[in-house]
Amino acid sequence: MKAFGKFLGLLLLGLLLILVALGFALTQLLDPNDYKDEIRQLARDKANLELNLAGEIGWSLFPWLGLEIHDATLASASTPQQPFADLKMLGFSVRVLPLLSREVQMSDIRIDGLNLKLQRDAQGHGNWQDIGRPAGKPQPDAPPPAGTATAAGAPTPAPSVAALKLDIDSLAVSNTRIDYHDAASGRQYSIEGLDLRSGAIREGASIPLTLKGLVSSNQPQLQATSELAGNLRFDTALKRYLLEDVVLKGEASGAPLGSKTLAFSAQGQLLVDLAAQVAEWNGLKLSTNQLHTLGELKVRELDKQPKLEGGLSIAEFDLRAFLESIDQSLPPMADANTLRRVSLAAGLSGSPTSLTLQDLKLSVDDSRFSGQLAIADFSRQSLRAQLKGDRLDLDRYLPPPSEAAEAASASRKAEVQKSAQGSGAGNTPLPDKPTTHAWSEAPLLPLPVLRRLDAELAVNLGQLTLRKLPIDNARLDLKAQNGQLDLGELRGDLFDGRFTVSGSLDARSDTPQLQLAPKLDNIPLERLLQTLKPEEKPPLRGSLQLDASLNARGNSEKALIDSLSGKASFVLDNGALADANLEQQLCRGIATLNRKTLSSEFADKDTPLQELRGSLQLKNGVASNQDLRARIPGLTVNGKGDIDLRVLGLDYRLGLTIDGDQRATPDPACQVNERYANIQWPLRCRGPLELGAKACRLDQDGLGKIAARMAGEKLSEKLDEKLGDKVDPELKDALKNLFKR
Repeated sequence: MKAFGKFLGLLLLGLLLILVALGFALTQLLDPNDYKDEIRQLARDKANLELNLAGEIGWSLFPWLGLEIHDATLASASTPQQPFADLKMLGFSVRVLPLLSREVQMSDIRIDGLNLKLQRDAQGHGNWQDIGRPAGKPQPDAPPPAGTATAAGAPTPAPSVAALKLDIDSLAVSNTRIDYHDAASGRQYSIEGLDLRSGAIREGASIPLTLKGLVSSNQPQLQATSELAGNLRFDTALKRYLLEDVVLKGEASGAPLGSKTLAFSAQGQLLVDLAAQVAEWNGLKLSTNQLHTLGELKVRELDKQPKLEGGLSIAEFDLRAFLESIDQSLPPMADANTLRRVSLAAGLSGSPTSLTLQDLKLSVDDSRFSGQLAIADFSRQSLRAQLKGDRLDLDRYLPPPSEAAEAASASRKAEVQKSAQGSGAGNTPLPDKPTTHAWSEAPLLPLPVLRRLDAELAVNLGQLTLRKLPIDNARLDLKAQNGQLDLGELRGDLFDGRFTVSGSLDARSDTPQLQLAPKLDNIPLERLLQTLKPEEKPPLRGSLQLDASLNARGNSEKALIDSLSGKASFVLDNGALADANLEQQLCRGIATLNRKTLSSEFADKDTPLQELRGSLQLKNGVASNQDLRARIPGLTVNGKGDIDLRVLGLDYRLGLTIDGDQRATPDPACQVNERYANIQWPLRCRGPLELGAKACRLDQDGLGKIAARMAGEKLSEKLDEKLGDKVDPELKDALKNLFKR
């Protein structure tokens, strides 16, 4: 038995030596370069591939099946003159015997000088898509899925194939370039200097991996050097692929960044589970210049419509400095120190067409927001927001006044100051009508942006500062789509009152159409005016109620005011006209008629208003008021006139019915006898709105007519006494009328 075993061993050893000798003889006697034409034809017939082998082919047979190819090009057989790949060198070796048990044991795989040119034509056909189809044959129909019923009704069992085991010592890809061009869109992408290195590739083991290259595109013109390192682990049976301890870093530059550079890095653990159709990025750390982000990302249903979920946290950073570092600029703002402190934390959910930030915690400078922010449709840039904030000083983020606006304001102030000189005494000439336009012609609205805007906003703020107005409990509901904006509601508490505004804006044309319906309830007018123009003393005070319906068109302050039309009604309670005592002016008029002089001046420089009410009809920037009513202690005022909002001027004629000096110790010169009862004393108000009651004077022409009429009545009385019944009544009446005239 021992002899037989020894004989068998020697026989096997002899056979092995014969196989080695035969393999050596084959590699020495057979030159694969002699079969290049056959190899080309085989590639043409079986893969529809035009293979050009310009260099030498080296090979070995046993115990390693080795192959080394130099200077080869590849093209589709349908376009043989347009190679999509050329290769300087490809080399690999495979152990022969393990192949019999479906094990692939390979030495180093080396690829050098690969240039891959992928192109898609205007019809969407790629130059690589015909590869793998036998030449001259149409693409066969896809076979029915495993397990489906055949025509005879019997299910087709899925074939059982043993899993292929890989064992590769290393992979090295160097000096490689990949280009992609889409003729339909004109987009081009490329990877240059691609260098890929790996350690031993064995299933279930940790495989060290590095990848370097320069990535570039033409739309936009952008290039980035990048380097990736990590450890790959895979299980083909479970269809799980894990890239551990990933570190990606690099720098990007190009047209969007101007002359600046964006440094970026990313870390984490990447998992793809094709059995569960799930991909995860755990322990995400992302940095771009000053921006640092932590998070967890998960994508489900990879085989259907992928769904994103997870969370992100962005540490506090300087947004202005970050944008400057990538050569991006913010629009001009009133405060250049805004957006210096920004941070964010939110949960994520999304799809290929949308993204939602939920449970949002956003900090911007001194403001804190919570709620939900979403882009409902990437293609339409559809913004959806439901936010609640503690406070926001919006004035800091609005554009600063333009030079045109400042010039108009300076010109306006000069005209008002000229009109105000000497107007406080009440006996100076009536101010002239203002003529300087008070509004800027600078564009107000970014119309192209508004036409693209697709938004639904619901924002609540504890405190909002707008045009220096301190608004509490503010709420904004706004919808915008296709250039049409609908302001459902803007409301809040202002000082001790409330306000609401609704309206719409049609920005589809170059002359936008604006509609507004403001409503004010018990707003302290003095505090409102003082806040808007702190350098000027408010000419009027009181509790204001206003209800208006307005419309205008244009894209500048001037255009909007010039076209302003609509209607409004107002009531001012418990107010006063500042720095103008109408009662004193009327007493001066009565004293003139009484041919007396006031013995003292009135201590109160203001005119108290128990109530002021009326309605306005607005047309092309002029507000007509035909029913002004005012109740003043000792006076009843009726009047009518116009307010020209284009130049902020007023022109009113008032009729005052007086009861005389109502002070505890009345001035004798201002006593009202029965001759003055029920007489409407004329008052004319004209000049800039800023003057308020300082623009009002006794109407001297009207006062002269009253004096003449009263003198005529007095002569009629004396004529009655003298003539008695001595003269014919008709003659007496004629004489009375003559004196009255």
